[in-house]
Amino acid sequence: MSAEKLSFEDFRPGCRFALGPKLVIAEEIIEFAREFDPQPMHLDEAAGRASILGGLAASGWHTSSMFMRMMADSYLLNALAEGAPGIDLMEWRKPVLAGDTLSGHSTVLESRPMRSRPGMGIVKFRHEVENQRGQLVLVSENSVMLRMRPETSA
Repeated sequence: MSAEKLSFEDFRPGCRFALGPKLVIAEEIIEFAREFDPQPMHLDEAAGRASILGGLAASGWHTSSMFMRMMADSYLLNALAEGAPGIDLMEWRKPVLAGDTLSGHSTVLESRPMRSRPGMGIVKFRHEVENQRGQLVLVSENSVMLRMRPETSA
């Protein structure tokens, strides 16, 4: 546990953290789909074009996983994070297609100390991820539990 890591106190309402960029690769879409969501539009370019998605499309669950990685790389791996109690909102607004580049931001909506766990706080975020055309592809809201800075004696 390094003093340099972000703590609960660093996540004030209004703070924004950049996400991405993440290039969406066809082979990764197919690999994820084979393992977790083997629907034709996630496995085959022609099937994707024939669907309402318009091309080889990442599963919504794959989109969520890519978003999770962007969030981890942006700030979670450098924070005193202790996990999340759940997800309040997860919307897949537009298809994520092979060749898209995803980016976005996480914004702190609110933060409060946890009564049930002294030394910890809970921070609620809103996340928005767009493709390279500026189209919103994912919106999510969730809370994260973060440790507070240890009190130091002078």
